[in-house]
Amino acid sequence: MDSMEEIYKKHGKMIYGFLLTRTQDPGLAEELTQETFYQAVKHIGRYKGESGISTWLCAIAKNLWRDYLRRQKHHVPLEEADQVSVESAESKALCSWDNVQILSLIHSLEDPMREVMYLRLVGNLTFGQIGEIMGRSENWARATYYRGKERVVKEAGKI
Repeated sequence: MDSMEEIYKKHGKMIYGFLLTRTQDPGLAEELTQETFYQAVKHIGRYKGESGISTWLCAIAKNLWRDYLRRQKHHVPLEEADQVSVESAESKALCSWDNVQILSLIHSLEDPMREVMYLRLVGNLTFGQIGEIMGRSENWARATYYRGKERVVKEAGKI
């Protein structure tokens, strides 16, 4: 097996992109990426080699993201509550209506198609990387993305 430094160099950007698609926050994605590799080093004995190392790292990252969401669910300090809604309103104002509609259409897709679309469009991952993350082939990722794109284009034409 490669050293952890080599693994980080090889998979760090992919894990960051994977987390960025979920968090939509570069700082948080970076923090969770670092925590992912820390947990990987800490628990390297649990890696059995039954899946690719990137799949194992993505599973760690996904679990860390879920843990973060669970901790944050009920934790918004009162003084920040108004700020959160203002930031959301500002973000919405900056987005064009067309982009919001398209993202809404993508969000309405079922998994795993929705996740493939996000990983490709927001995470800028290759079909090979998406296939590896999802435990499928590159061709499966490519076909799933194409089908999702066709659905979004079809639905966008109805608006």
